Amino acid sequence: MDLPAPLSSPLADFLRHLASEKRYSPHTCDNYRRDLTRLAHWLAGEGRRTWRELDNHELRRYVAGLSREGLSGRSIARHLSAIRRFYQFLVRERQASDNPALGLRAPKSGRRLPKVADVDQLAQLLDAPPDDPLEVRDLAMFELMYSSGLRLSELAGLDRSSVDLAGAEVRVLGKGDKERLLPVGRKALAALTAWLAVRAALAPESEPALFVNRQGQRLSRRSVQARLARWGRLKGADQRLHPHLLRHSFASHLLESSGDLRAVQELLGHADIATTQVYTHLDFQHLARVYDESHPRARRSRYAKRKNP
Repeated sequence: MDLPAPLSSPLADFLRHLASEKRYSPHTCDNYRRDLTRLAHWLAGEGRRTWRELDNHELRRYVAGLSREGLSGRSIARHLSAIRRFYQFLVRERQASDNPALGLRAPKSGRRLPKVADVDQLAQLLDAPPDDPLEVRDLAMFELMYSSGLRLSELAGLDRSSVDLAGAEVRVLGKGDKERLLPVGRKALAALTAWLAVRAALAPESEPALFVNRQGQRLSRRSVQARLARWGRLKGADQRLHPHLLRHSFASHLLESSGDLRAVQELLGHADIATTQVYTHLDFQHLARVYDESHPRARRSRYAKRKNP
């Protein structure tokens, strides 16, 4: 979309100012051009035709959109710095009356958010039937990890005595040798029952491990990782499957449904609730997308874009 002259001309003047008067490098000028052109297109899409029409409230909304799109706090801070400098130029040139970026800060760059799997795709992967006894074992492991949010080390350390099928519970030893009792879902119980029916053909009665390899010995953590990645490849996953993905998906999907952060903390075995709060950011991103796509007042700007191409 071509920008209207009242937006494009001042921007071109500013870029010439950076290159000729400030002697900024071509790379720096390109960064300013990219960030400010993005803002200009957003303004045009909102039906604004001059830089004077951007106020502090509108700019906050623009920054919130950048955050929703996944830009880091550092990237947003760079955007705001460019906008602040540009409006200093516009005010000096009397093409704007004030600087809407003054006092506006970028959101902090928090910890990197864990990736989670889509609910429907994960269900499709776990509903795929196993083809041999080892895949029966694999399915039981993966169902249990997703059902109860187990860490890789917790899963690999399970004994047969750790699982109570009748009570639908599993007892795990977590970090700091802290034990916790977790519920086991219906699908995981069915997968465990199927695995225990074939396990006897692989392992001697004296082997305590719940999950064993072809030699009847406790399955290593590395083998669990390799088998989960293999399952994803064979069953058509569109992302690499790994144990932490199942644990993160368990936490995010449960929080999204229940909203009970404290319960999720207990189930995950987190000593500090701040560790669990990372999942509230994932949940907020999901809610923000739903809001943007569903709320009639949120959709108005989208209609405006179509009316003002």
